[in-house]
Amino acid sequence: MEKLKGPTTGFTKATCGWRALLLPQLNRQSLYVYGSEVAVEKECKRQLESGVFVIHPFSSMRSYYIMVMMAITFLNLIGIPMEIAFLDGDSGLAWESFNVFSDTLFLMDVVLNFRMGIITEDAEEAILDIKKIRVSYLRTWFIPDVIAAFPIGYILLFADLHYHNDDNPSKANKMMRILMFVRILSLIRLARVSRLVRFFNEVEKVSNANLEVVRLFFRILSLFMMIFLLCHWNGCIQYFVPMLEEFPTDCWVRKENLMNATVIVKYSWGVFRALSQMIALSYGSMDAPTNYIEMWIVMVSMVSGCMMYTILVANATTMIATLDPAAKEYKSKMSRLEHYMAFMKLPPELQLRISNYYQARYGGKWFDEKYIMDTISSSLKEQILMVMCSQLLKKVPMFQNRDENFINDVLQKLHYEVFQEGDVIVRQNVPGDRMFFIDHGEVLMETESYDRELCDGDFFGETCVLTKGKHLATVKALTDCQCFSLSWDDFQEALRGFPDIKKDLEKMILVNADGGVV
Repeated sequence: MEKLKGPTTGFTKATCGWRALLLPQLNRQSLYVYGSEVAVEKECKRQLESGVFVIHPFSSMRSYYIMVMMAITFLNLIGIPMEIAFLDGDSGLAWESFNVFSDTLFLMDVVLNFRMGIITEDAEEAILDIKKIRVSYLRTWFIPDVIAAFPIGYILLFADLHYHNDDNPSKANKMMRILMFVRILSLIRLARVSRLVRFFNEVEKVSNANLEVVRLFFRILSLFMMIFLLCHWNGCIQYFVPMLEEFPTDCWVRKENLMNATVIVKYSWGVFRALSQMIALSYGSMDAPTNYIEMWIVMVSMVSGCMMYTILVANATTMIATLDPAAKEYKSKMSRLEHYMAFMKLPPELQLRISNYYQARYGGKWFDEKYIMDTISSSLKEQILMVMCSQLLKKVPMFQNRDENFINDVLQKLHYEVFQEGDVIVRQNVPGDRMFFIDHGEVLMETESYDRELCDGDFFGETCVLTKGKHLATVKALTDCQCFSLSWDDFQEALRGFPDIKKDLEKMILVNADGGVV
């Protein structure tokens, strides 16, 4: 029998059936909250054993449902103002059907929210208890959701059918006024914008929320959607208010001769006037407001434009401040370094070399490597160093064919170092206590009898790490070099746990008393 994929291993489709859609799925957020695949599987068991219909916040059904509701909500927030302002009660069967469908969906959403599991910031598991979910929803979003889900679409549909079937002129006029009132009342559906914000927040939390790129994408998307809705609503209001006044002779609609224009032309002029007023460039036409109503519209547009600027600048500042903190910290460190070098009155050439060193060492990103390596697990540390340095060790004869545990122990003793072009790494006849492995770069090894160039994968100073003797050559960096070093003290500490290897190396030193390159 086929089993469910992911964390529901152990449950069959015959056992779970359609309820598999309600169970938490294995993703970054569920792993972040529960800690492991086993814990996610236990959460699936806990939900199945509860025996109640609850949609888990990390379930696939919840994810798809949020996406659909986001799309429907956004279409509502675009279409409702256009219907009221420009369609003049002649929206057609397709739009009325969409209104009825939307109202039905939002009413169903109110009911389903009593069965939606809740996850809080500090919770170790989702809240799946029906009573707790009900109390939480009634205390928070129930009333706004009920207001936003008021079935205006049904009322308009029945009223339109009654209006078109009524031949009495007086009743038809009365019904027309009622329809206008109901259409204005339908503006309460714009309260659905709160749902759009909530849906964005939920998507940001549930979909790989520990990735900064994902969070930044949803923040930018939600910001631009809100700005678009603000401009869109303002453009619709520009035309809607003169329409309520039955287009007085001095209104901008008559002056622009838009009475019989298409919806697209009317909407374009309305948005143009709204943007002109919001960015305070002009009134959107050659004339100033002609009455106090237009004046109030202009003032509201200007205030909403100021709000748009404020929101845009605040969010942009926050995004910039949180974007690439490593680069920001690097610039801060470099600024302090420059102040220090100026205070110490270092020569310009030395200041340039110090700056170049930091650039070569950190690449424009500041990080505390020691802190990072100290805070991760020993297993991860071994894997990192294995990827970075294992090939370097295997090229050294004294590390070839050695115990894997010994190699791993030595790897954890390595230190990352950077040398600039022209730096003297070691000097001949100077006591040394380290050997070096070249990861990237080129060096020149100079002795009285010969010169030799070393590059990626080569090593030098092995006799010093074995005997703590003097270097037999001078080594200079021909390019910027990234190396790993192993000190004598760290090497001796690694050898304490492997006495057989230590004896073998001591014999090798006795046999090759005059050996070694550097």
